[in-house]
Amino acid sequence: MNFHQEPLTFVGKVHLKVHNLERSILFYKEAVGFKVLSQTEQTATLTADGTTSLLILEQPEDIIPCAGRTTGLYHFALLLPKRSDLANIVQHFAEIGLRFGSSDHLVSEALYFSDPDGNGIEIYADRPSREWGWNNGEVNMTVDPLDFDDLLSIKRSHHWNGLPAETVMGHIHLHVSELAGTEKFYTQGLGFDVVSRYGNQALFISTGRYHHHIGLNTWNGVGAPQPAANSTGLQSYTLVLPNEETRKAIVNQLKSIGADVTEDFMTEDPSGNRIFLEI
Repeated sequence: MNFHQEPLTFVGKVHLKVHNLERSILFYKEAVGFKVLSQTEQTATLTADGTTSLLILEQPEDIIPCAGRTTGLYHFALLLPKRSDLANIVQHFAEIGLRFGSSDHLVSEALYFSDPDGNGIEIYADRPSREWGWNNGEVNMTVDPLDFDDLLSIKRSHHWNGLPAETVMGHIHLHVSELAGTEKFYTQGLGFDVVSRYGNQALFISTGRYHHHIGLNTWNGVGAPQPAANSTGLQSYTLVLPNEETRKAIVNQLKSIGADVTEDFMTEDPSGNRIFLEI
């Protein structure tokens, strides 16, 4: 099953504020493998397939570095279509000397690194969903070492040549200030299901029994403040909804729990993370 298409709700694109637009464009093109879809003096829209916007970069005039231990982006995660694509990008990172972390999550294999402004990035490949383990409605995930010998032993039909066209925004993981109200917002308001809990520190949610479309954690501290509006980091992200009927229902659900929704279908979670509802 494809977990990033109708009738599911999933993350479409992420909008970041950066300190130096040209520096960020170079990094995302040369290191990550994006293509520039469009560009102005202050913004750039990046794509993998030449058509679909996955990442928006913006350099506000009064930009300042993001203070530590605030709410906002932990990482956004690019999902590659095949495991061999992950092997290719490992080789690419080694060739350009990019330092990265890694993990085997059982459901997926992942690489972790940051952009020049410290925005967290994950690039991963899923294992087939039939191999995922479930227990009492929760998917089994862990943080094991990645077996690079096995990964790089894959026979690859091509070398790294940028992000594959089928790359999607697999999920987003956010720092939040608390979990109880956050869970209510995302489940009762936006209609997600809880698929995993990490004690009282983190929550993973999805639609359609994906291992997670959104991760939420309090690792920056319970009660963590929101970052300054003009700081680097997350500006907003979009949720792609299957149709207008679903969007109307979600707007009503959000309003019923006291959340605001603007005329352009923007809402904020209890920690101030901005979300646009798109169809």
